[in-house]
Amino acid sequence: MKPEAATLQPNAGVRLTPIQWLTCAIAALGFAFDLYETLMLPLIVRPAIEDLGKLSSGSYDFNLWVGLLFFIPSTIGGIFGLLGGYLADRLGRRRLLVWSIVLYGFSACAASFAISLPALLIFRCTTLAGVCVEFVAAITWLAELFPDPKTRESVLAYTQACTTFGGLLVTGAYYLAVTYGDHLPQIQGSHEAWRYTLLSGLVPALPLIIARPFLPESPVWREKKSLGILKRPSLTAVFQPALRRTTLVATLLVACTFALPYGAMQHTSRMVPGLPDVRLFAPRHVEQIVSSVQFVQELGGFAGRVIFAVLIIRIVAQRTRIYTIIVAALPAFFWLYFFAATHSLSSVKLGIFVATLLFNMLHSFWGNYLPRVYPTYLRSTGESFATNIGGRIIGVFAALLTTQLSNVMPGHTVAARLAHAAGSVAVLACVIALIGSFWLREPEGDRLPD
Repeated sequence: MKPEAATLQPNAGVRLTPIQWLTCAIAALGFAFDLYETLMLPLIVRPAIEDLGKLSSGSYDFNLWVGLLFFIPSTIGGIFGLLGGYLADRLGRRRLLVWSIVLYGFSACAASFAISLPALLIFRCTTLAGVCVEFVAAITWLAELFPDPKTRESVLAYTQACTTFGGLLVTGAYYLAVTYGDHLPQIQGSHEAWRYTLLSGLVPALPLIIARPFLPESPVWREKKSLGILKRPSLTAVFQPALRRTTLVATLLVACTFALPYGAMQHTSRMVPGLPDVRLFAPRHVEQIVSSVQFVQELGGFAGRVIFAVLIIRIVAQRTRIYTIIVAALPAFFWLYFFAATHSLSSVKLGIFVATLLFNMLHSFWGNYLPRVYPTYLRSTGESFATNIGGRIIGVFAALLTTQLSNVMPGHTVAARLAHAAGSVAVLACVIALIGSFWLREPEGDRLPD
């Protein structure tokens, strides 16, 4: 049987076939390394800028490059992600999924050999382009492969739960690179841990090359394409009267969702060296502590994904789901960045665990919600608009806002000013999301729109 013939029919209560398990495994691998590639930057941005640019941490030029490395690649990724959503509706979900993973794997590898900050910036742009395309293609692919509502919701939730393994893996990779980098072959004449961490991003492309021939295309998309009844997707179609409110509100709320990591959480690792109980340690020990905080953060992310996967069975209304998460996130982010991030390492670990748990619940929400509000011929295009324009272009402005606010916010140390800036941006994002959630449209029925 050809992979395309392995149509996944409604099968609640039925065990998954080997092809279905392979499909879930590849999607889970893609989700995991999406986060792996994204979370490299918070870990390596400080040592990379200090090494390539010879800039001092906390200086104006240093903060400018931090903002550029967060903002420009994500913006480029958002543009290509939007294009990728359109192409997934035109050319097929599987094809875009495979090549996007290959793109970001080899781009991360190339970034490890960068000899200047502009070169690192360029390769981060191509890496994030692949990440943004992969997320949209994978969500649409899975949603259409599992038409049974309960199976689809569970598959989307649990495969997205694997996202946090990417955070755990990159945390471990960075810790190993810091600890044992001196024993590894030199890259560009040095044993810099940030280079080895970037190089490890090549990993997901290798199993994908082997598995590609066995992966099925979306049966819904393939059938409509073969019958010649698949409408041509367009960006203007997501703003037709029936979808305009859905697109605008979802884009705003996704922007607020992505503002939390870009404007706050991904800067937490740069606050850790300024904590009173950390700042006196030796540099290598400090980097190991940074890695341990990142590890706790990813444990929170995993907990959030699993909790969401359990709660979707019990909380059916979409607005109730998102409202509950945002109401909990608002005080959690406030406490983390206006208190914990300037007091002690243990407080930061507790705060970042809870904040990351809630953010990942919110992120999982969009993976389950967006496929249910767009028809087949617009599913990837609509998802990519909300995710990439909202999250990767509008939401990523939070990174620039935080880095620039950190130059003028009150605080006795560089780390304290950064924490207060991050807290201000996170609280603002939560308030806007809370207000906007009242206008979020509830999907009609439990089946995907045709």
